Amino acid sequence: MRSLSETERQEFLADKHVAVLSVAATDGRPPASVPIWYDYTPGGDIRIATGTSTRKARLIERAGAVTLVVQREEPPYQYVIVEGTLVDRTHPVPPGVMEAVAIRYLGEEGGRAFAQSMEGVDEVLYTIRPDRWLSADFSDEL
Repeated sequence: MRSLSETERQEFLADKHVAVLSVAATDGRPPASVPIWYDYTPGGDIRIATGTSTRKARLIERAGAVTLVVQREEPPYQYVIVEGTLVDRTHPVPPGVMEAVAIRYLGEEGGRAFAQSMEGVDEVLYTIRPDRWLSADFSDEL
């Protein structure tokens, strides 16, 4: 196993993956961990959107920091873990952002239809600055 280079880990994070977002809980429960779509451009910040009334949103607001995990689930196994700090909150989510993320995951037609179905849903966009990275590439072990 080797760690990915800075360029490799940023490109891996920029690829289309469903991430697992984890955020600390203060109510006696373990950290909340949920699958989530995200937006990332190498060298930039991570953006995620969620409903304003969700437990996830309340915990992100309270903790101010999250962990995001993305992985390749088939060989060669690879993963990137990013610990980051909340640096911006945009409410409501700009329509173009929601549509772009939906198109990233569902393609042009499906993404537009999904974005239209979300009209009127109260969502917030969180911008997360990557602070710490952990990565692994098991390609050499196959």
